Order: sequence, then C-alpha cells, then structure tokens
Amino acid sequence: MADVTGRALSLLAMLQTGRSFSGEELAERLGVSPRTLRRDVDRLRGYGYPVATRPGPGGHYRLTAGTAMPPLMLGDDEAIAVLLGLAALAATGSAAEGSLDDAATRAYGKVEQYLPKRLRHRAARLRASLETEAPPAPSTGAADLGTLAEAIGQRRAVAFDYERKDGAVSRRRVEPHRQVHRHLRWYLLGWDTGRGDWRLYRVDRIGGLTMTNDVFAPRPLPAATAVDYLDQGINRGRERVVLTVEAPAAAVADAFRYEDVELHPLGERRTRATLMLDTWEWLLTGLAFLDAEVTVEEPPAFRAALAAFGVRLSGER
Repeated sequence: MADVTGRALSLLAMLQTGRSFSGEELAERLGVSPRTLRRDVDRLRGYGYPVATRPGPGGHYRLTAGTAMPPLMLGDDEAIAVLLGLAALAATGSAAEGSLDDAATRAYGKVEQYLPKRLRHRAARLRASLETEAPPAPSTGAADLGTLAEAIGQRRAVAFDYERKDGAVSRRRVEPHRQVHRHLRWYLLGWDTGRGDWRLYRVDRIGGLTMTNDVFAPRPLPAATAVDYLDQGINRGRERVVLTVEAPAAAVADAFRYEDVELHPLGERRTRATLMLDTWEWLLTGLAFLDAEVTVEEPPAFRAALAAFGVRLSGER
C-alpha cells in the first residue's frame, strides 16, 4: 500500500507541473506498466483530481482545473524555491494590512507548517540563515493587483482615484492593458479614456479601484512591450552612452549591477555596453571597478568630461 501511495503522489507531482504527458512517458518515469498507470490515474480521479485523458496517437494525460483546489504537491527543491520567493517578497514594503508583502508573510507561514518533517528543519535553518535586503518600497495592495489582472483578462475598463507625485488626486477611467514590475514598483499601463492617450500609473498610488462593465477592444501597445514603454518614460531626457570594454560581459555586468545596462559580447574578453544616464558622473563607480581599458564611443560630451576628470586626478595641467 505504501508503494501505491508513494507512486500516486509521484504521479500527482508530475501532473501538477501543468504540462501534458504521454502514457509511455509517465509509465517509464514511474517504472510501471501502462495498465498500472491507468489504475493510478483512476485512483487520482477518485481522490478528486481532474485528470483529463486524450486517447489515440498523440494522446496524453493532463491535470485540468477543477471546481475545488486539490492539495498542492511540491518537490523538495520546489518547496524551498517557494519559501525563498515568499521571504524575498515579504522583505519589501511596509507590511501594511492587505499589501502584497503582508500576504507573502502570511503565505510563508502557511506553506512552512505543511512541510514534511524532513524539510521543516531545513526550512527553519534556511530562514534563520537568510538576511534579505529591505529596500524602501511602497506597499502595493494584493487585491488591487488581482482586480487589475481580472480587468485586463476580461478587457473591462476600470475606474480609480489617482494621486500624482505632487499630491493632487483625480478620478481616472482607464482601459487596462499590462501590469509591469520594475525597480520594486508596480505600474499599470492603460489607455486613459478622459485624456485620450496612453498613461502609466503607480499601482500604490491608486485608490477606490472598481472594475466597470464596459468592455473595450484591444489596442496596439505604444511600444514593443510595456516594459519598453516604461523605460522610454524613465529614460526621457537621459543620454545614450555606449562603451567598449576590454573585459568579459560578466565582469561588465557586475561593475554596472546598479544600472540598467544592455550588454553585447564582442568576444571572450570584449564587451559593448549601452546605458541611459543623466550625467557622466554616474559612470565613475562602474568604471572604477573595471580593471580594463574602456573606450567611450558616445556621446562625445561624456568622453570629453571623463578625459578632463582623468587629467584632474593625475594632477596634470
């Protein structure tokens, strides 16, 4: 009986990955005959797990969505990954009631208490040994993110009060298209019907969010992706800086780890780096950590400013 139970749990863990499996693949992984596999599938169905079967050539088994959420089976590495992700998310924000970080803290406790005995001690040691940076970030309502996701999926307009950076509040009506997570902030990209244009909104500044019954037609995004559109706004007014560095891409990425940098390896020990910066001074920290020759390809003004700075450091006149 123990072998049957263990085999059923192994089968369930595989099916809960969300992909489809052929009968031959499942039987081989479990080390059973096709007949035994069919019995195990029937056993899972008897437990309430909706396993769909497609017979014939190209047939497969797949776990489908049911009316109730069945117990979730996680492998050891998957359980640890979930706990680490929740711990990292819980470290951001102010843990305000109903916030995403508060929900992550509560979810961590629930997942931890259902771990098998062999993992509880390991998880406890992991949590005790883990220090997560807690950068200042606004708390974002988990319910708001869920409502926006639902509205985007159903293509229904939303209405909300929006607080601008200067503190002014106005009521907005928006066709939501994408949510973006960038620099520990959640953004909504949508078409503002009152202004007749695309707008980006900080979700933590949204209040009184409601989903309307108005259905809208999809619009082509104003950029290749919502992330690209957000970056265009962030980089507005900045200079495009291109460097050729005589160092591997990994070393350049480490030196500019606090900047948004696009890297193109030109060989094993040569890299082209592209950044968007306000002033040339932002390059100094990254360049200081690179023990390599660097050529500033553009803009000329940055190249001249860095050259003059080098002269000042050398004491030459």
